[in-house]
This record gives sequence, structure tokens and C-alpha cells, in this order.
Amino acid sequence: MTYNAGTIDVAVIGAGHAGIEAGLAAARLGAQTIVFTINLDAVGNCPCNPSIGGTAKGHLVREIDALGGEMGKTADACTLQSRMLNLGKGPAVHSLRAQIDRNQYAQTMKHKLEKCPNLELKQGEVVSLCPDGKSWLLTTRLGAVYRAGAAIICTGTFLGGKIFVGEVSYESGPDGMFPSAFLPDSLRDLGIALRRFKTGTPARVLRSSIDFSHLEEQLGDTPIIPFSYDTEEQLENKAVCHISWTNDETKKVILDNIQRSPLYGGMIEGIGPRYCPSIEDKVMRFPDKPRHQLFIEPCGLNTEEMYLQGMSSSLPEEVQEAFYRTIPGLEKVQIMRTAYAIEYDCCDPLQLDATLEFREHPGLYGAGQFNGSSGYEEAAAQGLVAGINAARKVQGKPRLVLDRAGSYIGTLIDDLITKGANDPYRMMTSRSEYRLVLRQDNADERLTPLGRDIGLISDKRWQRFTEKQEQKKAEYKRALSTTLAPSEELNRILVSRETSPIHTGVRLADLLRRPQITYKDLQPVDTTRPDLPEAVLENVEIDLKYEGYIRRQKADIEEMRRLERKALPLDLDYTTLRGLRLEAVEKLNKIKPENIGQAGRISGVSPADISVLLIWLAARQKKPEEKGE
Repeated sequence: MTYNAGTIDVAVIGAGHAGIEAGLAAARLGAQTIVFTINLDAVGNCPCNPSIGGTAKGHLVREIDALGGEMGKTADACTLQSRMLNLGKGPAVHSLRAQIDRNQYAQTMKHKLEKCPNLELKQGEVVSLCPDGKSWLLTTRLGAVYRAGAAIICTGTFLGGKIFVGEVSYESGPDGMFPSAFLPDSLRDLGIALRRFKTGTPARVLRSSIDFSHLEEQLGDTPIIPFSYDTEEQLENKAVCHISWTNDETKKVILDNIQRSPLYGGMIEGIGPRYCPSIEDKVMRFPDKPRHQLFIEPCGLNTEEMYLQGMSSSLPEEVQEAFYRTIPGLEKVQIMRTAYAIEYDCCDPLQLDATLEFREHPGLYGAGQFNGSSGYEEAAAQGLVAGINAARKVQGKPRLVLDRAGSYIGTLIDDLITKGANDPYRMMTSRSEYRLVLRQDNADERLTPLGRDIGLISDKRWQRFTEKQEQKKAEYKRALSTTLAPSEELNRILVSRETSPIHTGVRLADLLRRPQITYKDLQPVDTTRPDLPEAVLENVEIDLKYEGYIRRQKADIEEMRRLERKALPLDLDYTTLRGLRLEAVEKLNKIKPENIGQAGRISGVSPADISVLLIWLAARQKKPEEKGE
């Protein structure tokens, strides 16, 4: 039996990182929103690792925050330890990573959903989705039928979830939760192409069973740079992480039992993550490597669970205990939660457009691991975009599309919808050809005006942003107009930094353009410097140091956007165009690119094919003019 449970604007299926951002964005934009979760205790769960950010992922968190999302604020509130990664490299790859209190993070996010106006948080398993005119009907396992103007699928690893530990396997979501067992069939009935992916998680172990005297300490940064531009208080490191290494004995235990791994025994059919393999996969894929690093990280302040970063596994429980105990510091370790692999259903993202809406199913969106990505940050970024677009669709407003030249979020989505995902997609700085412009330090400059236009940036936040931009503009002008005279103190600073002393006056901007020199170095002699936030000085210094490269990259961006402005008809049958190669015809008809720029990024579409499309477009645009004559 079913019953009518009511009508809402936007329904979100799942309350993980994608579902949270989707639900909050839609509700804050004025759409009546409901967020379904199989278990309220799973809201905002971090089943893979207790951290937010990392290389390129930190960029995504900053961008989510700049647009008005929630992940950065909550991560700051729950930070145990924070570090800026890759400081030995250029600013394009600097990325924040924070160790967080896992339970506090989940509780904080759940509470934010509960308090959000226009949003209902509901424990319930959605078992079917059915289009009904311009609406979607969602039926729960208890028979409630909801009518929604738009629906967003954010099922994470719950969709058809199956756990593997050695020879044991069973249907389950992460952390022993119930899986979403019925929805996959409903999606297949809609004609949505699904595939099986796999991911894994390491064991959680008891803190008191670890011998920390044999471990290398990993301290956090001081002072801490927050993720969120809204965070005003000074954050503190509350915990220490540790490092250890595997050895030949670890390798031997794993190899002696490799036939018991479901990954190598043929039990697991799903495709696993390329860039975050299990420890047995590392041993098999890199046989010449003598050791592998692991990080021992706290799960929270009020728990004794410790997380073994880099040591995911699906080997049997007793084998896990045996190889963990070969590692220095873990000789007497007690496993609290056994490592496992989880296999799940996800869609082929080539079915989506740039708003994350299914092209063949108007009003239906996908976000997060359901779209073939991996990682909390990638999921949250997609959830934010899907939530914004779902709300705007039901409100009759123009859609939001982020391009790859303006954000890592745009790069992530563009990669998914044009290249697809043959394995779980992970964001990396190398995926962006414009990474010098898309730095984590200028995410607010790039995206906060857009967040304001959308309606997710408060007046207070906007005022702070505009003040910062005015400060940056004034400081940039001051650096260009201020000349520092040669002095004993200045030359001492320059020589100590292994750069040439000066004998005549030199502009402050030219000194800052020297790779060896920073604002901090020049503070004793830069007497006219106003009291400015470190973030402003960082922005100005990077813009000065990399001015030529940034100018060149912006020219490349303008060329890309020129091609993006050349729209292609979405109903175009590419078999009717002469000169295209067969592979290009197949790919173009499958993906239906919206413009020439997007078409050029599709695997299998060559520059020669793009030339054919440009000639066809030019001829098509010329025909109406000829008729007018």
C-alpha cells in the first residue's frame, strides 16, 4: 500500500557530503526541500577517512565555501590538526588538509540540516523514482509517495552496496548501514546506465594498543589557515598525527595470502580507485617498492579509535591483524573496525549535462559518487551545483554552469560529462590546464561574486569580501609605486636570501618579483606598509611574482571561452555531417556537447573533427544571411 505524502520542490536522495550541500543550497535558495537518508545517524558520515581537503581537494573546499556552501565552515569547526600541503612547490598546488573530529563533523552537519528553513530531513529509503509529467514521484520503502519538481540522486556507496572481507561478502552500506537495495532496479527501468565501482577503507584501531615511541610525529601548521572565508577565530591544533612504514615482513604476509583477497580471487567485479589503492594492490602493482607509508590519525577527541591512512584492505580479518602487526608501532595493535572493500552502483556520467541533470530525464540530477567520482570534496562540490540548479529549475530561473577556466568544480564536472569515468574519479591539480589562475588562495575572488548573484552569500560576507578586494587593489598599487632605497639592512636581507643587493632605489613590486623574496622578508624595511591580513599580502605577492604566466594563462582562457561561445544544437544528428570520423560521430551523438569547446575535450574527437564542426557552424550561420539578401 502507498499513500500520498505531499508535494515538494526538490527531493534529495542521500545525506552524505553531496546530499548535504544539495539540500542546503536548494533550501537556502527558497525551494521547499526534503533530504532522505536511510539512517539519520549516517548524515555527514566520513566512512573513508576522518579528514577534509588534500591536494586539489582543498581547492574544491575553498571553492564550495566561496560559492556559499557549508563544508569549509564545518571542517574548520571540527579541526583537530591542519596543514598546508605542497609548500615546497609553487602556489598553484598549495592545498589545505584538515584532520577532523569525525563524529563532531557528522553531528554538526546534521544539526545544520535540521535547523535550515525550507528543509525537511527524513529517515526513509527511496525505493523507486518515476517521472509523472514535469514532476518526479518518489516512493519510500514504507509506502510514502512524494511528488517533487526535481530530484537529486546522492546515494554515495549505498546504492547496491556490497561489503567484502576475505571470503565473506554481504549486502551492506558503509559502516554496517543498510544498503539501498531496490533503487538500482528503478533507475535501470528508466534506462539509466549503471556500472559497478569499488572502494575501500582501512581498519580502525585502539589508541592504547599503539606504541607511539616507534612512530614519527607529524605536527600541524601554526598559525592555521582556515578553509572558510567566514571563519574569524584563530583555530588550534588539538592532536598530533604519526607516520610509520610497511616492510618486507608486511609484504610477505600479504603475498602469502593474496589468493584470499576478493580483489584477486575474482569476487569483486567493481573497478577500484586508481589513485587510492588497497595495500594488497600496492604490493602487487609495485613489487620493487621496499616499503609503503602509512599515517596514523585520530578519529576524534572523544574516541580512542585511530585511522590507518593508506592501509585499506579487503583481506580476511586474521590476515589484516597479522600484516598490521608487522609494522613498527603496531606490533600489539587491536583492531576495532576491520578494513573492508565496498562495491556499489553508480551512473555513467556521460548521461549528464553541465548542470548535472540527466539529458534524457529533465528534473533528475546526480551528484557525488553516484556520478563516478571519489572523495568527500568532489561529492560536496557536485552536490552544491546540483542543488543550485534543481532549485533554479523549479523556480524557472536560468541554469548555473561553471566552466573549467573559472574553477576546479567546473573542471571536475566537465571531465565527468565529456570524458566519463572508467574508474572512480579523483580531482588532482594536474587535471586543470589553468591551475595557476585557479589557486586555492583566490577562490573567493573567482567565485564569491557568483555566489552573491545566486543568492548564497550573506550581506556580512559580501561586505568582508569587497573590503578585502579593495585592500588588495590598494596594496598592489602601493607595491608598484613604492621605491625602497638601498640600505645596509635591506642588502643584508637580500644577501641572506641569496639574491643580489641593490645600489639604487628599486620598486617594492620588483623586489617581490624575485623568487627568493617575500613580503615577510621585507617587513623590517617596508615602513609604509599598512596593517593588512596575510591573505591580502599572499594574493598580491603571487600576482606580482607570476604576472607574466598569469597573463598568458588568461589569454588561453579567453580562447577557450571563445570556442565555448560557439554553441552546438543539442538535437544535432552527427551522422548527417560529412567529414567526421566514425569514432567522433559515435562519441558526439552519445555525449551531445553543448559547444565547440566541450566537443574538443571529448576523447576520440580530433582537431580535424573540430575543424569540420567549425566549418559546418559557419555555413549554418551564413545561410540565413543569404536568404535575407
